[in-house]
Amino acid sequence: MSTQDTWVSRSVAGMRLSAIKDMAMRSARIEGAASLTWGLPSFRTPAYIRQAVERELEADPDIGKYALPDGLPELRRLAAADRSAIGPEIDADENVLITAGNMQGMNAILHVLIDPGDEIIVTDPGFASHFQQIQLCGGTPVYWRLDEAADWRLDLDALPGLIGEKTKAIILVTPSNPTGKIFSETELRRVGEVARDANILIILDDPYRHFLYENRKDFFDLASVAELAGHIAYLFTFSKTYAMSGWRLGYAVVPGFLKHQMLKVHDATLICTPRISQVAGIAALSGKAEHLAEFERILGERRKLICERLDAVPHVFSYSRPEGAYYVFPRITAEHTTSQDFAIRLLEEARVTVTPGAAFGPTGEHHVRMAYCVEEETIERAFDRIEAHFSQ
Repeated sequence: MSTQDTWVSRSVAGMRLSAIKDMAMRSARIEGAASLTWGLPSFRTPAYIRQAVERELEADPDIGKYALPDGLPELRRLAAADRSAIGPEIDADENVLITAGNMQGMNAILHVLIDPGDEIIVTDPGFASHFQQIQLCGGTPVYWRLDEAADWRLDLDALPGLIGEKTKAIILVTPSNPTGKIFSETELRRVGEVARDANILIILDDPYRHFLYENRKDFFDLASVAELAGHIAYLFTFSKTYAMSGWRLGYAVVPGFLKHQMLKVHDATLICTPRISQVAGIAALSGKAEHLAEFERILGERRKLICERLDAVPHVFSYSRPEGAYYVFPRITAEHTTSQDFAIRLLEEARVTVTPGAAFGPTGEHHVRMAYCVEEETIERAFDRIEAHFSQ
């Protein structure tokens, strides 16, 4: 038996690196590649946040030290006030945990919930890294197929049949990654009823709530429903809203008993979220966030651009117009075998990087994800190359 077989755990050996990161790394090795693969906004962290951190670096002698495991009290209070303004009252001490982004918050929740063989329901398509985290914790993702013919709507009739004795939670992202779909209030309230009746948790991963374009009226925050408070874990990340992806900062709002259990995982894996990032978070939530309208305006223009470019290549892709977030998930109409093969060939032959749709669940096969949070020049260059490549 080789060293590899004896040293590496089965759970890790059976995983694959996220296709998003895999394609980003492949892209970095090809000079001049036009990358639409990573959901990394091109925006700079707003000046009022940067300036506040700069001041505190000089004024706060503790800024480089540990914080308490559940986070700086001021940031927890701001997070609690932020959520209490649109839903049930949140107690900063009982319900709020400051996390190193939603990935780490999700990791802590799943470690608390999952015993080997337990099941977590995920939308299909859904976020690839959620599937990885479930598997890493010894659980099984149960795929809840979205209705592509209805522009990726939730199939509410199918949900009860997916819930069994091993089901612990449902993960939802709205607007959705990778489809950009905004799930309706009617759909979400029904999911809440089903989860409460089955006594399972709903985990709301919420990176994109501020990127809704003309569809703001269609967005509904299920965590605002008071009677569901005991069955919802809400995760907010500063990465997208405040262009702070590299700061690794988020917060979780959860029932008190879950916070106590999550703290064990949080402390064992992280000790605390970096204090300097928490200082940045205090500045973010204390400010007026005037940048948000500009972020959404620019992303709206990029969405318009990428849809126009997709409209010009129906022999390569067909798609549903995204309603929110900053992704589009077109079906491949060009000749291909798998989405993975298509994505790799597109990179190698046309120097355009997309993420293979199969990474986002079984229904994602024969699709690709494109992120339009990149500069307009990158979108234009990518589609100029796609048009040239597929005209041959």
